[in-house]
Amino acid sequence: MGRRLLGIWFPRLASEASLRRRPVEGPFALVLRVGNADQLHCLNPDALAQGLHPGMALANARAICPDLSTRPADPAADGAALASLRRWAMRYSPLVARDGGDGLLADITGVAHLFGGEAELLADLQDGLSRAGLSAVAAIAGTRAAAHALARHGGGIVPDGRLAQGVMHLPVHALRIDGATAAALGRAGLTHVADLAALPRAPLARRFGADLMMRLDQLLGHQPEPVAAEPDAPHFGVRMTLPEPIGLRDDVMAGLERLLGRLCDHLSHHQHGARRLRLELSRVDRETVTVEIGLARAMRDPDRMAALFAHGLDDIDAGFGIEAMRLTAPRTEPLAPGQMAMDQAGQGGDALADLLSRLGNRLGFDAVLRFLPVESLIPERSFHLAAAAYSCGARGFAWSGPARPLRLFPPQPVTPTSEPRPGTPPAGFIWQGQVLTTLRAGGPERIAPEWWLDDPDWRTGLRDYWRIQTHQGPRLWLFHTPQDPGWQVAGEFA
Repeated sequence: MGRRLLGIWFPRLASEASLRRRPVEGPFALVLRVGNADQLHCLNPDALAQGLHPGMALANARAICPDLSTRPADPAADGAALASLRRWAMRYSPLVARDGGDGLLADITGVAHLFGGEAELLADLQDGLSRAGLSAVAAIAGTRAAAHALARHGGGIVPDGRLAQGVMHLPVHALRIDGATAAALGRAGLTHVADLAALPRAPLARRFGADLMMRLDQLLGHQPEPVAAEPDAPHFGVRMTLPEPIGLRDDVMAGLERLLGRLCDHLSHHQHGARRLRLELSRVDRETVTVEIGLARAMRDPDRMAALFAHGLDDIDAGFGIEAMRLTAPRTEPLAPGQMAMDQAGQGGDALADLLSRLGNRLGFDAVLRFLPVESLIPERSFHLAAAAYSCGARGFAWSGPARPLRLFPPQPVTPTSEPRPGTPPAGFIWQGQVLTTLRAGGPERIAPEWWLDDPDWRTGLRDYWRIQTHQGPRLWLFHTPQDPGWQVAGEFA
């Protein structure tokens, strides 16, 4: 038995997958940003019937078809859809590989008789895809290149032993050669595979390159081309079916701890750590209760994970009992093996991660923020806020300039009780209804505005900052703007 390969092409996979999620009536296209212009990426049949085509500028398409509905293209979603189809196509072969971004290739050698023959296998394939609302063209041939080319040029079946006769009608660009070579062959009058097969090989190779000969040999089976299916991504999930329904919180925690141990072993084997965990509890009445937690950083420590589930399990309704438990890690990150930290620094890092996880699960991970330093002399721009769970604290950052106040706030005007001498802060002033007198003063620290940024608060020009210790206790940060006379408070020291 000769080798048999199945090629499947999805000409409108991106648009049909998008329409399955959100149907739209009439002409529809996905739009992809290319350079500074929007271009049509994938269209439905109604849009194609209007004369539109992939690669057309969106402005031109709207001029031709004002009723065109569009959405931004999502290459990641298209890849996920093709991955799902690859798993589905494994019902026809244990070896299924991607063929570009819109096709699949399966080795069906010795499989077709299980479906009644190759024609029946193709009919079953087309029927399944049609029920899913997907357009596809399939072909079966003896080589990978032939299956690929036939699927994109009408489909069909090339019987075993008749490969050469079955591919001679194909155009030369079906050989997977670059556009420049295909155009050069067309100018020479070589438009089909049959035209190439009838000519001597040496002159063709000298004129059009060795790649053309390699592609022709792959098509005709003279040069092998393997089908390499990428391994499936690991699935991080474990389940447990209970012999008797349970309902007590302690029993659920005991089952969860066993599931966590198995899941963490699986994560460790693949050198991954969980960032989100989902516990699904199947009740006797066929209802499912879900408890989901997030983690501030990737981890695979069962004890620490179990502690984070404790709050969520307090509120579950076990109904008439829980008969099955399923634990999955829908979001993971690579986590290399590391030595357990026994020093205080390592324990402190774990404690901080646990604290952020607890706060994040209660308040939302986007609501727990941390300050990160920014290289700027402007006090208001010397930091920015970031979600603590999705950022790392600054390490090795040391401020080498003058001391900064513990608390910064928008400038508040003060009223001097007497006219200060030039170049010195006021001896007394009124701030927030308090009459304060200066005990010690340090400064000035002159800060100029960042000229490359337009900040309305700094349009008055440079500022002279002073550190003021008052007799009454407050330690304030005052500044004076020479171009706009007046004193203001911008912060308070500890």
